[in-house]
Amino acid sequence: MKSLLKRSFWILPAAVLLFACGGEKKKETVVAEATPASTTKTLEIEKPQLTFGFIKLTDMAPLAIAKEKGFFEDEGLFVSVEAQSNWKNVLDRVIDGQLDGSHMLAGQPIAAGAGFGRQAELVTPFSMDLNGNGITVSNDVWSKMKPNVPKDADGKPIHPIKADALKPVITEYKNSGKAFKMGMVFPVSTHNYEIRYWLAAAGIHPGMYTADNVQGQIDAEVLLSVTPPPQMPATLEAGTIYGYCVGEPWNQQAVFKGIGVPVTTNYDIWKNNPEKVFVMTKKFVDENPNTAIAVTKALIRAGKWLDEPGNRAEAVKILSMSQYVGADEAVLANSMTGTFEFEKGDKREMPDFNVFYKYNATYPFYSDGIWFLTQMRRWGQIPEAKPADWYASTIKDIYRPDIWTKAAKLLVEEGNIPASDIPTTDGYKPATADFIDGTTYDAKDPIGYINSFKIGNKDKAVQ
Repeated sequence: MKSLLKRSFWILPAAVLLFACGGEKKKETVVAEATPASTTKTLEIEKPQLTFGFIKLTDMAPLAIAKEKGFFEDEGLFVSVEAQSNWKNVLDRVIDGQLDGSHMLAGQPIAAGAGFGRQAELVTPFSMDLNGNGITVSNDVWSKMKPNVPKDADGKPIHPIKADALKPVITEYKNSGKAFKMGMVFPVSTHNYEIRYWLAAAGIHPGMYTADNVQGQIDAEVLLSVTPPPQMPATLEAGTIYGYCVGEPWNQQAVFKGIGVPVTTNYDIWKNNPEKVFVMTKKFVDENPNTAIAVTKALIRAGKWLDEPGNRAEAVKILSMSQYVGADEAVLANSMTGTFEFEKGDKREMPDFNVFYKYNATYPFYSDGIWFLTQMRRWGQIPEAKPADWYASTIKDIYRPDIWTKAAKLLVEEGNIPASDIPTTDGYKPATADFIDGTTYDAKDPIGYINSFKIGNKDKAVQ
């Protein structure tokens, strides 16, 4: 691991020192001098000192790696990375300028631009990862689900486990006077849409939002509520909720503590689905275009490093540090090193549970963003029907593959990534049916996709 102290061969212009010591506050433009061993072609950095936020989840890894492996420094960036208490805090601090950027739920910048919750002009030039989430239920719920799950010749549950196995359990709880409660991390989180997708695919209604009711529990057979990720296991153990959808390491923590059983992962709900993004304000990007490109370069390098064979063990050690995720190495390694443990002792190979670079994971595809918009409309967070072209135009203001492409082309020139890693694309992935219910998603037909579901809003074509 490289740190600022260990990299004393950097030559800092006086402007940086003045800035750091509270000198003249006007914006300083600096040209960082790269080390002789570096091939980095540094840009004129408008703002070299930056503070980024994150939530304690393994998918913040690109930020930790870019800092610890010196990729930010190679770009002339001097970055502080600070843990935040919850996703609302992350959003507010980026909008208010207390953070220059942050690890964020993909739905947050999209909702801010689409008019749900706090509104702001936010952009993402970088997708942080694919997959990485799971749905965990309490031991009691699992004991009741398990008889409904098909088994293989060895008596092991056959995956993916669908929510059909949960349906009679929900009925049993209801008949005994208990509302069935589950947790997710934020109303516009991937986790909210994934757990809703999983439930609804089995005919279980997860509840609707309206303009006047933002709890999302109208007509719900399962009451979904918000719990910050690190608090999920304790909330489950206390019996406040009976299951949850969250990112790692908080599903594996339930296994480690013996309090719950993960029943499915989001890889099984939607194969190679987009997860977190890195977000800055449009104002920051407009005022600091080279800085935005340099940050994206460092993060792409970090994603590539994370997916290179042999680096995950070191990544686990870095993430286990208290300033990052701070979970036990054994818990982190359960999912970060190509496996995932369901019931205690039922550890299965899942090489793509965490993807940080493969499959063009870092590229901000418009089609990924449009999926979130379709789910916001499906469940009523977007209360009015929109025309098909609204979905495309809205996402193009938020997802910024132009910044990613500028960064990637520089990395190719430097020899840090191969040219073949830059996708030839119009920003849309091909239509896919890689979902747990086999429904086809075509981002160029968002209204048709919304209307394809039995549960949720239905829209007529709007001109």
